[in-house]
Amino acid sequence: MKRTFNKFVSGSLILFLLSGCWDANELNELAIAVAYGIDKVEDEYLVTAQVVNPGEIEQAGITTPVTVYQENAKTLLEAFRRMTTIAPRKIYGSHLRVLVIGEQVAKEGIGDVIDLLSRDPEIRNDFYIVVSRNAKAGDTLQVLTSLEDIPANKLYAALETSEKNWAPTLTVTLDQLSAHLMEAGMEPMLTGVEVKGEISTGESRDNVAQIKPQTQLQYHGTAVFRGNKLVGWLNDPESKGVHYALNRVKSTIVVVPCENGGKTGIELIDTDAELKAKAINHQPYGTIKVQVEGKVSEVECRELDLSKRETISELEEKTEKDIEEKIKEALKVTQLEYESDVFGFGKAMHRSSPAYWKTVEKNWDEQFKNLPVDITVDVTIRRTGTIGNSPIKRMEE
Repeated sequence: MKRTFNKFVSGSLILFLLSGCWDANELNELAIAVAYGIDKVEDEYLVTAQVVNPGEIEQAGITTPVTVYQENAKTLLEAFRRMTTIAPRKIYGSHLRVLVIGEQVAKEGIGDVIDLLSRDPEIRNDFYIVVSRNAKAGDTLQVLTSLEDIPANKLYAALETSEKNWAPTLTVTLDQLSAHLMEAGMEPMLTGVEVKGEISTGESRDNVAQIKPQTQLQYHGTAVFRGNKLVGWLNDPESKGVHYALNRVKSTIVVVPCENGGKTGIELIDTDAELKAKAINHQPYGTIKVQVEGKVSEVECRELDLSKRETISELEEKTEKDIEEKIKEALKVTQLEYESDVFGFGKAMHRSSPAYWKTVEKNWDEQFKNLPVDITVDVTIRRTGTIGNSPIKRMEE
């Protein structure tokens, strides 16, 4: 009798374990969102969800590979829930690739957006966050793209590629943005995205049926925040300047002029930067040291003799000057115009001089505005490519 009872209990436990999850989501009941857009229209949030149309992805049909749903409400959560009145399935954000924040939302503050997404257990933290410039985030997500059928995938891949090869752009995930918002001494930055062309044209599949689409999405500029509010934009050279100082430049191109006309392109293949801040006699000071290795990748200068060491030294000096000027311009804008320490000198000060930091933490914006920064750049050109001097001069002769 006891053995029979034990078998019954064991069998019951096994059946219980095999019963499945009570809150499981079936795939055919979900609409997979790959991008969210958050806008502000008057005093309400406008939420946009870019959802994959799996049938069109598989069959390459005549309709669009994604569908966009929009709803507005007083709060973000309410807008997301109201989306169920138009979407045939529950919007599921576990595979989110990109979050596009409208410029107006960014100016008013992104705290509500970050709070909601950080609390949602269904959403992973590995998607990228960008700010839409000169267009609503919802409009940005309605532009179809070439090469990548799903526009969110295009935005994700293009941001990663440009960060590695160009430098003004940067990838920022939800975890990284939350950390920058909560930690003292370093303000957040986000890459901007623009719609190049007419939005109405970009919504049509005819847009990507052409060799050169009339409407495209392009990353441009860096959004500078003070706290959780957007206070201004850096252009591409200024963005590069910040990224040089923060050791975020993986590879990029520096164009230096020649004395008698023409230009030379120096490809940076390795960079190493160190940013420090400390207090001396109760006065804050900052230092930025950048070491760069590069190679000559393009030569338009007829008189340039790359076989001479003095020529290489001259190119190194011009490259150093270019990098230093970009860092100075970025410092000038962020210190005097935006008063936003996106460089993280405050964070560095906290590490090096914690006692001093306690006395200036509450008014660090004012301290940063007047912070003297010493910049040192050292460039070494290792290679000149697969050929020596340019053949252009011999061709002309």
